[in-house]
Amino acid sequence: MSTKIIVSYDGTANEDDAIALGALFARAGADVSIAYVRHAHEQDSSRETAVEAEAQELLRRGADLLGDPHAHTYVVTDPSTPEGLAALAETEHADVIVFCSDSHTAKGHVSIGNSAQRLIEGGRTAIAIAPVDFAEREQSGALRRVVAVGDAEGGARETAHQIAAALSAEVTPVANDDADLLVVDSRAEAEPGRVSISSSAGYLIDVATCPVLILPRGTELEFDGGPSVHSSTAA
Repeated sequence: MSTKIIVSYDGTANEDDAIALGALFARAGADVSIAYVRHAHEQDSSRETAVEAEAQELLRRGADLLGDPHAHTYVVTDPSTPEGLAALAETEHADVIVFCSDSHTAKGHVSIGNSAQRLIEGGRTAIAIAPVDFAEREQSGALRRVVAVGDAEGGARETAHQIAAALSAEVTPVANDDADLLVVDSRAEAEPGRVSISSSAGYLIDVATCPVLILPRGTELEFDGGPSVHSSTAA
């Protein structure tokens, strides 16, 4: 079964980078959809209708950026963005949630924003983070070097090989500025199926200039090499 991915998207600064990372995973064969989290319903019915229409229009723009105007989209209402996304991922059996980097991040670098950080601390879903300006870089469509960080009991190595095979890339042993994707296992002490990174992995993420995919402990993701997005739109 192909990996299921939800891209968090609200149209603000750097969010196009998250869409571009979702598009890369789609090319590797992942099943990609897009979600926008609203934090409350409007009490006025006419205002609620207008805000819902704005949310749907925002998601249509995201789907166009993804490369499939019919991609499956979700409007989630929850006071907490990470909790809303986590609940959606559980309901839809999604494997990965994709975020952009924090809006204050330097161009070309990765940072873990507040929502992603909440889900990295014990969440059940893999987290992917796009560097700032990744949407510009992704226009070239090239992914050449994938780096796996972790031990033999984690899933990073096999996941990296699957992505590399799907995109005609190679898995390399060193995380440096030549890497195009960093796949990171959760630390050995983490509960199986939960996300928790070591301090050394955290350092690699802090200095990364490529997208990062952080896996729950003991989890491998499958990529079959054929583009796949949902074919209908739903709220």
